[in-house]
Amino acid sequence: MNAPALWAARAGMAESAVRTRHLRRLWALPGTRLAVTDWPASLGRRLQLVWHYWWQAHLLDCLVDAQLRSPDYDRVREIKRLIGTIRLRNGLRWTNRYYDDCAWLALALWRAGEELGVHRTEAVDVLAARLRSGWTDHGGGGIWWRTKDDLKGVPSSGPAAILFTRLAAGGGDRADLQRALSTVDWIEEWLVDPDTGLVLDGMRVNPDGEVREVVDWVFTYNQGTFIGACAELAALTGSRVWAQVARRTVLAVCEHMTGKRGVLPGGGGGDGGLFPGIGARYLARAAVLLEDKDAAQVVYLSAEAAWRNRVSAPGGPLFCSEWTEPAVVGQERDLSVQLSAWMLFEAAAMLEREGVHPYSSS
Repeated sequence: MNAPALWAARAGMAESAVRTRHLRRLWALPGTRLAVTDWPASLGRRLQLVWHYWWQAHLLDCLVDAQLRSPDYDRVREIKRLIGTIRLRNGLRWTNRYYDDCAWLALALWRAGEELGVHRTEAVDVLAARLRSGWTDHGGGGIWWRTKDDLKGVPSSGPAAILFTRLAAGGGDRADLQRALSTVDWIEEWLVDPDTGLVLDGMRVNPDGEVREVVDWVFTYNQGTFIGACAELAALTGSRVWAQVARRTVLAVCEHMTGKRGVLPGGGGGDGGLFPGIGARYLARAAVLLEDKDAAQVVYLSAEAAWRNRVSAPGGPLFCSEWTEPAVVGQERDLSVQLSAWMLFEAAAMLEREGVHPYSSS
């Protein structure tokens, strides 16, 4: 059994490292806060010429996690500044053309409001409306990946289903529960591999609605959001059907993705750096909502591996994109990779607070 608050302490160190190395003013403007997307940062990155909207959304989600773990007034001020700066850097808009990006920011803003009292109701409303508009019957349903594209899939539909469920649970749009149910139904029907039980990435759809190609990539974050959506629907509706689907997917992850060590695989750098952390976040959520010990085990074993393979660097620990491999200073430059590890430790810390323990600990 881990010592009390062990994972909370480790999450705090990961948070400190990210905030020290990455958080800066935007264009030297007072009262702004945004994350530089690599470290050490190139000139273009320091000037925030490269814009990664959805990375900032996950930074916000991690800061919400940290505030729940260890409440601090200064962090709330940082959260408020980050929210305002995301909108500023995005051209004074909340949305962009990527439905998955909009879903991630909506989820983080919803949590900031519901769990911390930092409400941006108008932003959540705008983003939710964008996601509702992204559903069409082409390819049987689901939400487009981005506007004017032919790809539909789990990257957008999974987090949107979680958001719709939370909005429905909070007494929002009465149709949101049905939207969530229809979305997970569509994923279950069209994008679950019958041989492995793993969730596939998406499908290419012709203008007439015919499915041209199933995109059979398998990513950790798609497993996570599908598990998370099913777990939250099970908790909200009391239906065992969705609990069983979530459980089946957890077992598929354990059998086909984690290997002998029980650790989630990395997604490399760039956008893929965030994938395993998102998977861990929603496995932890299922572990709490459904009392799923296997989901908790994956989170703890992944966290132990990532921590064991850290390296000391200016500002704090640095983590590898592949949690079973040692980190190397100078190779692990992407914010996405460090956010993913921080997200993982916050997931373990949350399980620790909730008293959800693994079968065993290495």
